[in-house]
Amino acid sequence: MENQSASDIPRGNWVDTWLPKSARPYARLARFDRPIGTWLLLFPCWWSLALAIEDWTDVKTVFWLFFLFGIGAKIMRGAGCCLNDIADRDFDAGVARTKDRPIPSGQITVKQAFIFMAFLSAIGLTILLQFNWFAIGLGAASLILVAVYPLTKRFTYWPQFVLGLTFNWGALLGWAAVRGDIQLPAVVLYIAGIFWTLGYDTIYALQDKEDDAIIGIKSTALALSGNVRFWLYVFYAFTIGLMGVSGWLVALSWPFYVGLGLTALHGIWQVSDLKTEDPFDCLAKFKSNRLFSWLFLGGIVAGQII
Repeated sequence: MENQSASDIPRGNWVDTWLPKSARPYARLARFDRPIGTWLLLFPCWWSLALAIEDWTDVKTVFWLFFLFGIGAKIMRGAGCCLNDIADRDFDAGVARTKDRPIPSGQITVKQAFIFMAFLSAIGLTILLQFNWFAIGLGAASLILVAVYPLTKRFTYWPQFVLGLTFNWGALLGWAAVRGDIQLPAVVLYIAGIFWTLGYDTIYALQDKEDDAIIGIKSTALALSGNVRFWLYVFYAFTIGLMGVSGWLVALSWPFYVGLGLTALHGIWQVSDLKTEDPFDCLAKFKSNRLFSWLFLGGIVAGQII
């Protein structure tokens, strides 16, 4: 049965309007036209920066750190997508939503994808070198997870856990960029992010569960299909609880808990209103995690400043 969501590649947007035809497949390979993945990679970095920064009157430094992580997340998410699509090219060809991505559709060769990934990685390294040596080493260590993640869906029904380890590395890196070490608040925030990823990426994987079952791709959407809503509540409950602990550990003031409450309400809405058999609704709920993230970030910043 073909996935009713069909292609996940948007058409008629800025890629088609502004870019030359030869550049469009590369922009789509790096998902530059689909920013939600960048946001999900970026927010743990920004959360951690906001927890670690002590002098908010140094506006120039605060802005520079947030800017560097913003550009870095965009670039490294693009490089990660290149690697993921290289590894998954045969599987992508068998899924309705992904079969016309640049590699399985023949718009880009594997060699060209590798070269483009190397180019993006070089830019990412340049950004990483702007931080202290501890942060540089920590950032380099994340490449192990980046390399392993695309293979996990072949062997385990919990690739979302490995994605959580990978996508939330910024919760450690942001703290390290500010303070030059790793402390308990960053570790707790990192674990919160892993549970958050288990939630939002299970929602995302619900779109493909029929095709995935046919071609042999594993996911939490399949593993937990008998009671997926219950487990989503569990994942988001742990997320919110651990987020609260991370803020408490750095003694954030009361506005933080207002922001955390709004974040919790958003998570409850995601799960309670989710239509698990509707790919369009699953995608919409997945994308709504950008607002979830802004609410939590706003709480941290308010708890630091007020």
